[in-house]
Amino acid sequence: MKIKFDTSSAVQADACALFFVKKAILFSPVLSDEGEEQAATVLAGMENGPFDDLEFMEIDGQPTVFVNAAKERGISSLDHLRMAGYRLGTFAQKRKLRSVGLMLADAADEQFKAILHGLLYSEYSFDMYKSKPAEKFEVTYMVAAMEKAVDFKQIVEVVEIEQEAVTLAKDLVNTPGSDMPPEEFVNVAKNIAKEAGLSIKVRDVDALEKEGFNGLLTVGKGSLFAPYMVTMTYAPKNAVKDHHLAIVGKGLTFDTGGISLKPAKTMWEMKSDMSGAADALAAIYAIAKLRLPIRVTAVMCLAENRIGPGAVLPGDIFKAKNGKTVMIENTDAEGRLVLSDGLAEAGLAGATHIIDLATLTGAMVRALGYAVTGFFSNDTEFSSLVLRSGAENCEKFWPMPLEEEYADALKDKVADLCNTSPEAGAISAALFLKEFVPENTKWAHWDIAGTAFVTKPWKYTKSGATGFGIQTLIAIADKLGEVQ
Repeated sequence: MKIKFDTSSAVQADACALFFVKKAILFSPVLSDEGEEQAATVLAGMENGPFDDLEFMEIDGQPTVFVNAAKERGISSLDHLRMAGYRLGTFAQKRKLRSVGLMLADAADEQFKAILHGLLYSEYSFDMYKSKPAEKFEVTYMVAAMEKAVDFKQIVEVVEIEQEAVTLAKDLVNTPGSDMPPEEFVNVAKNIAKEAGLSIKVRDVDALEKEGFNGLLTVGKGSLFAPYMVTMTYAPKNAVKDHHLAIVGKGLTFDTGGISLKPAKTMWEMKSDMSGAADALAAIYAIAKLRLPIRVTAVMCLAENRIGPGAVLPGDIFKAKNGKTVMIENTDAEGRLVLSDGLAEAGLAGATHIIDLATLTGAMVRALGYAVTGFFSNDTEFSSLVLRSGAENCEKFWPMPLEEEYADALKDKVADLCNTSPEAGAISAALFLKEFVPENTKWAHWDIAGTAFVTKPWKYTKSGATGFGIQTLIAIADKLGEVQ
C-alpha cells in the first residue's frame, strides 16, 4: 500500500471513495451540481435499497465507491471510520484498483488516522504456511489533503510504525507453537532490540535458578524447550524523570494445561497464550521507533506448559521471587505463576507504573467476550488513563473490581498461597497477581483472554491474532511522557 498526497481539492485515480453516514457525505468532496444530485440519489437508496455499502457508481464521470462510515453496531465514530477504511481497502484489493482517491481535506487529524489504520489493517494476511499464498496487490491511495498535507504525512509516519508493531505481534501469535518455542521468541526479541536500539537481557535456566525466578522454572520444566525471561529497556536521554513504565507480558508459547490437561477441541488456540509477551515486544519496539520521551521496560515471561517427565504436579509448592510460597492446585493456572516473576523483575527495574498483559482466565472470556478487555488496577488515576487511551485507539476496556473479600480464598493450608480459587475466577487471578506487585507502584492487569485471538471475523481481523492492546500501550507511554 502506498499513500500519496495532493494539495489540490481533487485527485486523478482509478476510482474515488466517498465516505457517508446515512444521507450525508463526509468531508465535503468537490462535486458538480449534477454530481451532488447523483450522490444524493445513491444515498437515498442506501436505506431501503436498491443500493448498499461499497456500491460502485459513476459520479461526475468518475468511478466512485460509496463507503458506509456507520455500518456496525456498538462501536465509536472513530472505529466506524477504521471499519470503513478496512472495508474499502479489502474492496480495492479484490477489485484490483491500482489507485483510489480520498478527498479528506476536511477530515480532522484523528479521522484521517482512523481511516489510515483501517486501510493498513486490510493489508494483513498470514499465509506463510499456504502452498500457494494469495497474490499481493498494491493499491495507491491518492489523498486530496490541501493545506493538511504536511500534518497528514506526519500521521502516516506514526500510523505505519503502530501498524508495523501490530503486524509483528500478530505474526508471532499466529505462528504454530512448534515453530515458536521460547528460544525462537528470544531470537526474534534480539533482532528487534538491535533494530530499535534497545538494551536486552536474556535470562536462561541457569540465571533464573540463580536469581530465584521460580515461577518460570516451575511452569516450564515439563517441556523440552527451556523457559526464558527477556528484559528489554528503552531509555532515551530526554525521558521524563518521574515516570518509568514497565510492560509485563505472559509468554506461554504453547499451553497444554500440563497435568491438568485442557480439552482437545480448542487446544490448538493455545498457540496464542503468548499474546501478552508479543504485545509487550511490539509496544516497546513502536515506542522506541516513535522516540517517545519516557523510560520503558518490557519483560517477557517465556515458557511452554507441556506434559513431560519433569512436569509440575498438582500439589507441588515453589517459592516465588518475593519469598512467598505457592501451592499448585491446578497446573493450567500457570500464567499467574510466570507473571509473578515478571512483576518482580519490573520492580527491580525501578518501574513506577506496571501494566501486565495476559490471556489469563476463561472467566474473563465468559464475562466480557471477545470485544472488551477486563482490567484491574490499584490506582484510580492509572485506571482512567487506561480507559482514555483505549477509547482514543478504538480498544474497549472495562474496569473490574479488585474485591478483597475474595482474597482469603487464595490462602493455602501448607503454603502462603494457592494458585487457584473457587471464587470469582478473573478477580481471584488478579488478586493473586497483586500479591507480587512491588510496593508503591501503580499497576494495571489486563486480562486479554477474549480479545487477543479470535476464530471468526471480528472488526479488522479475519481470524487469529488481533494485536489488541498495542496501540493503547503506545498511547499510555506517550501520555506519561508528556508529564514533566
